[in-house]
Amino acid sequence: MHFLGIEIGPSGTRAVALDLESAVIRAEAFVPHNWVEGLPAGYCEQNPAQWIDAVDRAVRQCLAALDGQKDRVAAIGVAGPQRGLVLLDEANRIIRPAKLAGDVSVKRQAEEIARAFGGAPGLIELAGQAPGVESAAAECLWLKQHEPYHFQRATSLLTAQDFIAYWLTGERATEPGSASGTGLLDIRTRKWATELLDFIDPQLASLLPPIGVSDQPRGLLRPALAREWGVSELVQVGAGSASPMLAALAAGCVANGTVAVELGPTGVIVGVGDAPVIDYRGEITPLCNATGSWLGLATTTNAAVAPEVLRRHYGWSAAQFDTMVSSVAPGADGLLLLPYFTGESIPRLPDGKGVLHGMTPDNFTPAHMARAAAEGVALGLGYAMSRLHDLGFEPAEIRLLGPGVVSPVMRQMLADVFGAPVVPISSRQGAAIGAAMQAAVAFFHQSGESLGFEEIASYLVAGDSESRCDPDPQTQEIYQELMARQQYLVDTLHPAGFL
Repeated sequence: MHFLGIEIGPSGTRAVALDLESAVIRAEAFVPHNWVEGLPAGYCEQNPAQWIDAVDRAVRQCLAALDGQKDRVAAIGVAGPQRGLVLLDEANRIIRPAKLAGDVSVKRQAEEIARAFGGAPGLIELAGQAPGVESAAAECLWLKQHEPYHFQRATSLLTAQDFIAYWLTGERATEPGSASGTGLLDIRTRKWATELLDFIDPQLASLLPPIGVSDQPRGLLRPALAREWGVSELVQVGAGSASPMLAALAAGCVANGTVAVELGPTGVIVGVGDAPVIDYRGEITPLCNATGSWLGLATTTNAAVAPEVLRRHYGWSAAQFDTMVSSVAPGADGLLLLPYFTGESIPRLPDGKGVLHGMTPDNFTPAHMARAAAEGVALGLGYAMSRLHDLGFEPAEIRLLGPGVVSPVMRQMLADVFGAPVVPISSRQGAAIGAAMQAAVAFFHQSGESLGFEEIASYLVAGDSESRCDPDPQTQEIYQELMARQQYLVDTLHPAGFL
């Protein structure tokens, strides 16, 4: 059987066809998106109509590559960005473009919501999370205040993945993972946070879809669409979820206490819990998972920035950068980089700047700079891991994925910083794969067969034992001291306005 996975991302839509029996990807396609141009600074928006076109084109390309096996497609799953609210009117027309991650136009509304509930601690007490500038909660208040005509026209508010699932099935619904990314959900109860909704607008609750469960299908593919694509009208559409949740599933991060780290354009660290992962300091984002559990998630936005700045400055390739890093001993002879070039999420430094500390005539060399840049990124992820430790996570090993973990130098550095073995995932990852896996579980549940999320993950996802790295105790001690120094500098410079 084939299961299609679709991921709506900021840069484009990806579709994959997963052959479950042979555990291989039979086809995949990618269709790019365009951004709305001419917007004020701080706005990042896309027209959701192009997502429909991109999904249609990507799915058709995948089906064409299946070489006459379209009749084996059993179900479809959809992943979408954690932020991407779609407003529909009573005629199901899109009212306005969707704001995506990076849009900070609703900052004042996020602050207004926080003040109304006693700041982040009050919001966390209320709903388990503190919706910020990236939340649909702040966006809804912004719409009410800045575009009241649009807000009044709205009869339905859907996340990007729920919007596409609605187009696929005609069924309006969501599931806890998608809902938790809006900032409007009570993480503990998996229900809409009524008090928060009423503060934004008393009618807001009537615009939100019902919350279903993650392991049941959303519905059947619309017959007209099934005929156009040449697939069975019995094809199911899974519940779907936001990309971070489904990427965790694709990485095999399912069991309680498991942790995965993705090193790409950003650094993402996610831990799976069997209870809500509530961080009263507000640094770890608590979410509901796409598998019925909960997640604690942190994102380091500068994971790729500092190394890229240095590579560009010296004209190094990635391999040359690794060589430079390897040529210097751990600790870079006292040179420490705070790599917050573009502001940071954890630690929370929205206006952060990079700081190079501990320069001497001996360590002010290109190679030492390379080592300090790589260590700065690893220590930032180490801080996020320490916050997960504070919340009860003690993983026996940490799964690694993303292009940044190809480097053996970086893998060993992460093991030494985390103080735990790290194991790269050798199988294919990504939210589109996770969407297909989730749809497969729902399909078999609906068919009366037993297939759990842990079972499908153990079948499809494997660690690369040959690339496993175990921590070196002496180097781990060095990095513990460096992390303490890094955090002391953050705690000292940030309140004084220098970071």
